[in-house]
Amino acid sequence: MIQIRSIGAPFDAPGVAASALTTIARAEAMGILPDGESIDRLDASAMRRVGRHIAASGIGQAIVVELEGERARRAAELERILRNLTAALEESPLPEREWPKLRAILGLPALASLVGVAEPSVRRYLTGERATPDDVAARLHFLALVVGDLAGTYSEIGIRRWFERKRTQLGGRSPREVLRRGFRPEDEAPLAVARLARSLGGAGAT
Repeated sequence: MIQIRSIGAPFDAPGVAASALTTIARAEAMGILPDGESIDRLDASAMRRVGRHIAASGIGQAIVVELEGERARRAAELERILRNLTAALEESPLPEREWPKLRAILGLPALASLVGVAEPSVRRYLTGERATPDDVAARLHFLALVVGDLAGTYSEIGIRRWFERKRTQLGGRSPREVLRRGFRPEDEAPLAVARLARSLGGAGAT
């Protein structure tokens, strides 16, 4: 869905491009972008489309208004707006969208293991038979952000393998081993996984 072949001003400014790609990749990993949405040129038109999808999901409506305004034509202002939009995505779990998206990328067994719940429970969350508890939604959202940060560099197979490979930055453990059952995203070990994903994926916004 996201295969950038050309970039238009002011998105050709390094900070703007990185922030825009981070916003788009995370929105996709969160299941916000529709399946038919294809982006091969990074420009104002594409970013406005993404912004409207984000706003329609209930996130960052006021920020998206800024994105469509005159200020967004200036690189420094555009980068600020995009960073604010990424921050809004970070703070807004969407389990009803993230479950199906991450199942498609990671597979049901791996997703259930990483989130720390049984596969039958995941199936109930997917169908809406059962509401996702807040702590589970937080772990699911954490995974969506990590997957989004990896998506610009890795294929879906590469993303799945990334969670299994041992990393010197994680003390010789794999991300899966670090993300123990019931982990809290705000704890240092998961944060180390998130930082590693950002560094390897080249995400520009924090």
